[in-house]
Amino acid sequence: RIQSASFFDKLSYEGVPDIRLVVYHGVPVMAMLRLPTKASDGKANLHTGGLGVGVNIKDGVTTNAVQYNQPRESHPDTGEELKGLTIPHWKDILRMGSQFESIIGLGYIGVDIVIDEHMGPMLLEVNARPGISIQIANQSGLKKRLDVVNDHMESLRTIDDKLVFASEHF
Repeated sequence: RIQSASFFDKLSYEGVPDIRLVVYHGVPVMAMLRLPTKASDGKANLHTGGLGVGVNIKDGVTTNAVQYNQPRESHPDTGEELKGLTIPHWKDILRMGSQFESIIGLGYIGVDIVIDEHMGPMLLEVNARPGISIQIANQSGLKKRLDVVNDHMESLRTIDDKLVFASEHF
């Protein structure tokens, strides 16, 4: 059973938060923290009222938050501010996302990762067709980021190359 990291105690209503990464050819191009709310019945699903919080790929710091595609500054149930938080285990989370895409080989995937209090980051699921609401949480479109990766594909040979590239560009 997953015991959500204590980092999330004041950021979550009942359920388990997760981090969604969109990974393109092994390069993490966009990320968001998904937080359960009372409106979403303790689930982290955005379409049912969960919060989507954009995360900067470079440093794992939260940026913008949305609920029902509308901006939010704080969690509606806990009152906690959502901007400026540093996600724990960030480099490990990015590496996991990159590795899973390399193993699966679909080219474009959504990787959902939870952070367990004792075990650290753990894979929740991989999605072949992840939702694109991550763009709203990040106030940024995916297409430009995918094009940047395409333009540099020849130099992105190893997972380390891909992680450095993601950190420098996104």
